[in-house]
Amino acid sequence: MTWVPHFTSAINWTLRLGLGLLQQVVPIDTPWLAIIDHSIDIGTKKALVVLRVPLTALATRGSAICLEDCECVGLKISDQINGETVAADLKTIFTQAGLPTAIIKDADHTLNKGVCLWQDKHDAVVPVIYDIGHAAANALKREFENNGAYQRFVAMINQGTKCLRQTNLAFLVPPKLRSKGRFQSISNLGKWSAKMIEVLAISESHQSSPMLTKLREVLPGFQRLKRFVQRFAATTHIVARMSDVLKNQGLNPKTFKACLQLLDTLPQKSKTQQRLRSWLKHHFKIHTQLAAQHTADLSLMVSSDIIESLFGNFKHIIERSPQADMNRATLIIPALCGSMNTTIVERALAQTRHQDLQGWEQDNIPYTLRKKRQAFFTTFGNHQSQIPVNLPLRLTG
Repeated sequence: MTWVPHFTSAINWTLRLGLGLLQQVVPIDTPWLAIIDHSIDIGTKKALVVLRVPLTALATRGSAICLEDCECVGLKISDQINGETVAADLKTIFTQAGLPTAIIKDADHTLNKGVCLWQDKHDAVVPVIYDIGHAAANALKREFENNGAYQRFVAMINQGTKCLRQTNLAFLVPPKLRSKGRFQSISNLGKWSAKMIEVLAISESHQSSPMLTKLREVLPGFQRLKRFVQRFAATTHIVARMSDVLKNQGLNPKTFKACLQLLDTLPQKSKTQQRLRSWLKHHFKIHTQLAAQHTADLSLMVSSDIIESLFGNFKHIIERSPQADMNRATLIIPALCGSMNTTIVERALAQTRHQDLQGWEQDNIPYTLRKKRQAFFTTFGNHQSQIPVNLPLRLTG
């Protein structure tokens, strides 16, 4: 009979692999980029993750990078996040992994402060790249969020969604607007609205169509916002095209010129155009600096999407728990990165004992929601109730 290990053994092997990979991180001679970000809150904690990606990874891959192109060189868990804790964590991580050529991150205030404090304390001159996805979203937010026509448009969309959902026209429900970071995926709403304008512009002679009649009922006044919708759709389309170019090809002289040409199609007074043009010029200076120092044909990576993908994979795993909380399962994150082979796995497992796993958990995750729950009921659950066990239960009311 073939021996089958218990599922807990497989879990422990995976976590030992993740811890072993972290412990094996050493400085490398190849120039590399550090992609840093905090995970979303899981339970009461967040994880600061640092990925190492070769400077030339984008050119080597020929398109947007994958998780196998990355190495997790830092994983710090905390329930209190501020600039000082981020700076301290970066010091520890970069002491082990070496100094990155540049740092890619979003515009999160805590990360900004942490990186600045780390640079000030260690006299580190490391260029910081502001993720193009967040830069584009913030540019769109600045232009549209307080626009009266946009607010009427969103209100109409939300009301129309309620009317269309659970009807035979549910397939026409507009893309869902996220409550947080909605402008990061708003180009989908731009595409939908452009198509809907075309449909609703059909002559009134087609009123006999039940579908068109229903749409005009649930989206009253949509046509009166035609000029705004067209501008909104065109702007989000241009921004999406620019982001797609930079995420897949990186920033280089060719893509720099192509993106400027795309922005030229927007109105001169467009806040989106102004902000993204400024972003392009600033980051092209960083590209020029790094290209002169390392490789002339550099395609500079300017997107942190890969770390969002990593967090998405981890969240999918951790949410299977009915009491999802940041626990030792976080060590799965390093194991989700890189290109694994038998040699890498065997070396990591050979150098990492189960006692090391227990020690890491004690140092990094002294408590979880489950442990707090157990401690609570241990403390307060042993008191015997004063109500007799055989007392009949009566419902009154």
